[in-house]
Amino acid sequence: MSGKFPAESLLRSAAVRTAALLFLVIFSVPFVTAAAGNGDGITGLWEVADGSGRIEISRCGASYCGAIFWLKEPFYPPDDKRGMAGSPLLDRENPNKGLASRRQLGLKIMEGYTFQGNNFWNNGKIYNTENGKTYASSITLLSHDRLELRGFIGIPLFGGATIWKRVR
Repeated sequence: MSGKFPAESLLRSAAVRTAALLFLVIFSVPFVTAAAGNGDGITGLWEVADGSGRIEISRCGASYCGAIFWLKEPFYPPDDKRGMAGSPLLDRENPNKGLASRRQLGLKIMEGYTFQGNNFWNNGKIYNTENGKTYASSITLLSHDRLELRGFIGIPLFGGATIWKRVR
């Protein structure tokens, strides 16, 4: 017998695990904050929560914007009620009929996001191609690979949030 109590060995290994975890947390947080330090932390390609599309967020002048980069189903289904089966998806729900013939692929649906610090961007607007409505919105970078997009009408309390994951 070595004279050590099993609890002492357990405490030592728990202390080592805790120290290692603390080390990782302390040294990984600056990378997330540094990436978002100038606001560019949200730039890149993001997959929407249900996997149906990918949005490329980029700098647009002094703010940030996003456009539809990829769609899982880029064409209308065979049972399309408006007789557009097989045609590329259009912005047909847009209340401005002059814009309703634009293709969804490549469409800018996000604009005006300004970096506020602390991994937070606000003053943005996001356009929903499914109903043709535009909502106020904000973005919080949760980690390098996850962001929360909150859309709302009026104040953030009256809205909802979704999590997107980074593709690149």
